[in-house]
Amino acid sequence: MFNNSAKILFFLILMMGTMMTISSNSWLGAWMGLEINLLSFIPLMNDNNLMSTEASLKYFLTQALASAILLFAIIMIYLNNFPITENNSIFNNLIISSSLLLKMGAAPFHFWFPNVMKGLSWINALMLMTWQKIAPLMLISYTSQNKFLILIIILSSIIGSLGGLNQTNLRKLMAFSSINHLSWMLAAMQTDESMWLIYFYFYSFLSFSLIFIFNNFKLSYMNQLFNSFFNSKILKYILFLNLLSLGGLPPFIGFLPKWLVIQLLIINKQYFLMMIMTTMTLITLFFYLRLCFVAFMLNYFENNWMMHIQINNFSFKYMSFTSFISIFGLILISLIYIYL
Repeated sequence: MFNNSAKILFFLILMMGTMMTISSNSWLGAWMGLEINLLSFIPLMNDNNLMSTEASLKYFLTQALASAILLFAIIMIYLNNFPITENNSIFNNLIISSSLLLKMGAAPFHFWFPNVMKGLSWINALMLMTWQKIAPLMLISYTSQNKFLILIIILSSIIGSLGGLNQTNLRKLMAFSSINHLSWMLAAMQTDESMWLIYFYFYSFLSFSLIFIFNNFKLSYMNQLFNSFFNSKILKYILFLNLLSLGGLPPFIGFLPKWLVIQLLIINKQYFLMMIMTTMTLITLFFYLRLCFVAFMLNYFENNWMMHIQINNFSFKYMSFTSFISIFGLILISLIYIYL
């Protein structure tokens, strides 16, 4: 991607569109930023194969529909002085929230998200899971639809966990995992203005460290994890401990943002919401554990310890660094907190 000057240009415009949306002081300016972001992401998605072309077409149609609905709601807001739309601010907020949730791929507006993810390269999939969610999440934090958002949180949590149970494609599995994590970000947004950002930073870092490994070894399906990848037990444990960290299993760093959100939900007395989200996250953790079962528990043919790993030296150092933070980060933070 970064060897192509045109793609670098589109990537910079993509970032500019998101920044324009975040820093805009009007809904129309935010809509323009979202449109710039969309039109610069489409060329990045296209990798000259049939699946990526199909994915980019699906993405464009869905985002164009969401943008049209958002523009309709913005026009309704500007017409709010007229008697016919005098008391429609709640209705307008509902339309805006729905269009932004469609842009993010939150349940029940999620049907396009796994299908688009399936056709993308790992780098583009990472961008769709992380960067492309920043602008809609920031705009949703400006709206106030508590009851509606709580329904979306519950649906995203349930669909994100149950949808990943019957998946063998790793991209689709990561897509349903992303929907589940999105419910935690929205729940954090309901309780604290900045907590969703903290959760998002952790989620982005853990997704990046995992997708870096998937991309390096060209992994796309579950059965590939048990075949040629395991020339080294070091790489095997690095990958699977990263998976468990993304699932939020203690004592890995992925548990920390979930811990903070659970604490906030308890303080705000939202026990029912916390119970549903925690239960559904356990199901999400189950399909991560299912990937690890063959590697950790069952006996199958594999090579003995190999210290000479066939991988780029820089890639291995970077993989080791991100994995060390992912696996031991929570323990280090706890020790720093105790001694300071």
